[in-house]
Amino acid sequence: MFSLREVAKTYPNATIALESVTAGFEPGEFVALLGPSGCGKSTLLRLLAGLEEPSAGRIEWDKAARPGPGDIGFVFQDATLLPWATAADNVYLPLRLRGRTRDEAAPLVTAALAQVGLSDFAQVKPRGLSGGMRMRVSIARALVSDPMLLLMDEPFAALDEFTRHKLQDDLHALWRRSGKTIVFVTHSIYEAAYLANRILVLSPRPGRVAADLRPAIPEGPHRRSSGAYTDLVAEITDTFKRVMPEHD
Repeated sequence: MFSLREVAKTYPNATIALESVTAGFEPGEFVALLGPSGCGKSTLLRLLAGLEEPSAGRIEWDKAARPGPGDIGFVFQDATLLPWATAADNVYLPLRLRGRTRDEAAPLVTAALAQVGLSDFAQVKPRGLSGGMRMRVSIARALVSDPMLLLMDEPFAALDEFTRHKLQDDLHALWRRSGKTIVFVTHSIYEAAYLANRILVLSPRPGRVAADLRPAIPEGPHRRSSGAYTDLVAEITDTFKRVMPEHD
């Protein structure tokens, strides 16, 4: 679908966020970008979204997959909803910005809210929604354009454990159902191991690909309690021990 070729990013203050990142991404993958805080995970996501440009290297898109308007959905760490607008109007926003009328967009907004289980909350404003529900609205807003690539920047980090597990279950099911390509930033080993079918472990800053793991964990209700999941968590933990700098 697209490839990173020796991608690097240095900021004006001389901070080197990424260095020599090379990786290919296939259609339909759920890729977790996993690493410690400050290793360049979010920077890499912004480069993929076109919000920033690499300082060196390049991002190459397959000709058939080159993104156009609406082809990339982005879910930020915070829900970033308009507080005066209903859930439906928040989801409608990206379509409105591209000139779609409310009547044209209505079926798409309804479908997007249904995908995240919020059909009954379309007319509720953010203050009437829980933290998890607000994040669902944010995900629906990213899905409403039917993007081919969904970028997610630690969307569940601020949620309680119970809500996080529920949204992880729902996101994993949505990915299995839709076949979309997802790149998901996290610093949680457990979250990456549960959600992704491929994990790119980034080293401490400057971020480089320290490991490219392709786990095989069985689907179903016992995914988190499977031996394969436990083994994967241990493998990722051992990888971090190898790449993290030692301190006296």
